Amino acid sequence: MIFNPILGGKIAAVAIKRSLFQIFVILYKRTIMEIFKKAETVRLRSYHDKYLLAEEDEESVSQDRDGRSMNARWTVEVVEKADVIRLKSCFGKYLTASNIPMFLGMTGKRVTQTLPRRLDSSTEWEPVREGVQVRLKTRYGQYLRANGGLPPWRNSITHDIPHRSTTQDWVLWDIDILESRKKKAPPVAEPAYTPLPPPPPPPELLQVRKDDHQEPNSPKGFSLSSPVKADGRLIYYRIGDEDGNVDETAKEELFCFKGMGLEELKEKLIEETGLSDISICSKNPLNGKLYPLRLHLPPNNTKMHVVLIPSPSKGDAASTS
Repeated sequence: MIFNPILGGKIAAVAIKRSLFQIFVILYKRTIMEIFKKAETVRLRSYHDKYLLAEEDEESVSQDRDGRSMNARWTVEVVEKADVIRLKSCFGKYLTASNIPMFLGMTGKRVTQTLPRRLDSSTEWEPVREGVQVRLKTRYGQYLRANGGLPPWRNSITHDIPHRSTTQDWVLWDIDILESRKKKAPPVAEPAYTPLPPPPPPPELLQVRKDDHQEPNSPKGFSLSSPVKADGRLIYYRIGDEDGNVDETAKEELFCFKGMGLEELKEKLIEETGLSDISICSKNPLNGKLYPLRLHLPPNNTKMHVVLIPSPSKGDAASTS
């Protein structure tokens, strides 16, 4: 067999190019994964300049231009050694690529929020960098797509492979990092010996001041109520009229409340709505009637649905008297 040096050189060059390309792909993936490994909470902005939202039914997802709500925040979970991530909504459910068609006869499939008993590949998304933007690919080669056009496609979210040039950019997302992941503190080595107990304090420090043991209801007493969690509670509200009529078809507004008492909530709602004075009411689930909140907020940062009734102005009150 005669060795051809020209042919051998071409084969070697192809092998080198292939190796360099594989190294480039590995480094490229590591670069985009490093971004998500450093992020705790993100927002995803679509090609249509709208944000990926978790709907309040805790099942569907959509897109909207208002990215200030808690519904637009997604917690990043990195799946180690797999170069994929999971995205968890503010309701604690995962962004999931389902097998359900979005519309009959169309190729796009529905994207939902789910909390499966056992996490599988349907909740995993592989970030693929595209310049300064990202495509999120399922384990089956489809991409998270923000749809445009006319209803019912407009503002819907599917996973699909875009075949038309006009929809190629619909799978591109900008990533806004809202919170960075906190670095884990290195473990502290326990001492190999048992330390001696500390010496007793001097007698003058054993004298307890009277103010240190006030009753909880006294002005200087300590509050026995449990502290509010750092993430607060979600407050959903609608605004009714002075007669207590509420438009049930209107979308509920929401915000995150980190206070502890009813008066703090009232001040925050006045600040949010711009109303001068309000009554905070809750709807009786049995008869549907409104009743004002007068006592304490529900424990454990439970989310609340309330109705705000504006108090009549002084001029109105005088005219009716």
